[in-house]
Amino acid sequence: MFYTAKPQENALLVGLDDGTGNVNLEESLAELERLAVTDGACVVGRVTQRLKSVNPKSYVGKGKVVEIATAVKALQADLVIFDDELTPTQQSNLERELSSSRDNIKVIDRTALILDIFASHAQSREGRLQVRLAQNQYLLPRLRGMWAHLASNRMGGGVGSRFGEGESQLEVDRRMVRKRIDTIRAELAKLAKNRTAQRNARLDSGIFKVALAGYTNAGKSSLLNRLTTADVLVEDQLFATLDSTTRHLPLDGGREATLTDTVGFIQKLPTTLIEAFRSTLDEITNADLILHVVDAASPARDEQIAAVQQVLEQIEAEGIPAIIVYNKADLLTSEEVRILQTSKPGAQLVSAATSSGIVELLGRIATAASATSQLMEVLIPFNQGRLVRLAHEHTAVISERFNEHGAWLMLRVPTALCGRFAPYLLDPANGK
Repeated sequence: MFYTAKPQENALLVGLDDGTGNVNLEESLAELERLAVTDGACVVGRVTQRLKSVNPKSYVGKGKVVEIATAVKALQADLVIFDDELTPTQQSNLERELSSSRDNIKVIDRTALILDIFASHAQSREGRLQVRLAQNQYLLPRLRGMWAHLASNRMGGGVGSRFGEGESQLEVDRRMVRKRIDTIRAELAKLAKNRTAQRNARLDSGIFKVALAGYTNAGKSSLLNRLTTADVLVEDQLFATLDSTTRHLPLDGGREATLTDTVGFIQKLPTTLIEAFRSTLDEITNADLILHVVDAASPARDEQIAAVQQVLEQIEAEGIPAIIVYNKADLLTSEEVRILQTSKPGAQLVSAATSSGIVELLGRIATAASATSQLMEVLIPFNQGRLVRLAHEHTAVISERFNEHGAWLMLRVPTALCGRFAPYLLDPANGK
């Protein structure tokens, strides 16, 4: 793989408009520029082309390749970044064509750029393993192009010419990468088992689980800090945090909840990353409620919402109850706030920076939590003290008193815990 972390590499961006209108090319390239800057590059120019379909050999048309080569030489670019994922053949052909314009020119695509950013930002062992898995999955089909220089130096025709040094080394490298992928998957499976055990413990406890999902840099970490008084890293850059973070979230009425921050999404999120981060994304699929955090001040917020919804569908989380949370409302004018409230009546406007709307958001979370619980009147014998403690820790205790038979409690109990209290239900007719 190629890494773009070297500071101040001059990057030329290349994008295609297929005319369908599914993706705004200018906005997509603006995001690609932010990605490049996040990874330490200096963007020196852009080249675009309108094509109905991608050129299978070189992504762009043959004449556009010549234009890119001219721009590389004129702008002294070290790096050409394509806005879509290139096939191994396209990448190899482009590197060969552009090498004549400048020595050591690197050609990468959006996927390689995102993987490089993830590699530099992952902090936990699981996060680093997830990135390494995605990198190796991306690398495997591209090994042939990396050994093309050896294949070109092989012997001429005749007996034995079909088995050259490059082909042998290619097969060795393929086996090595496949083995590395298997090893990483095995390590991730062990970590996933621990994560599953922790998740099941939260499920058995009846704790209401809330997950933050949203576009990268929408302010999820800031919102987590504001709601839970956590101290999670917050930076104004794409993919500042990758590792999921879970914090305790107290709710009105004594109900407990957990709030989990997850990796941010982006347009054209590589499928290898979705697969690699599957155990982390399970924090979303196992949630009782999703807070879909949106940057209210972004001009591309509707496209970002669509991109997040697409990923939620990919991980089969679209059916989970969700609240659209428009963050950064403090950056909007009063008229923009009024229009947003009118057009999105079910959404919640907040500002993690000023705390505006936070109380209302907590109220909506508490309401959602209450909807998943059942009102129960129970009489728990004195020899079941652990059950009384469970009631205080994981249910909403509305009222409590003691008599000669034990502890009488009026509780709002999460559905998962109703079976634990069912044997001690009081009959409303006779109080037994």
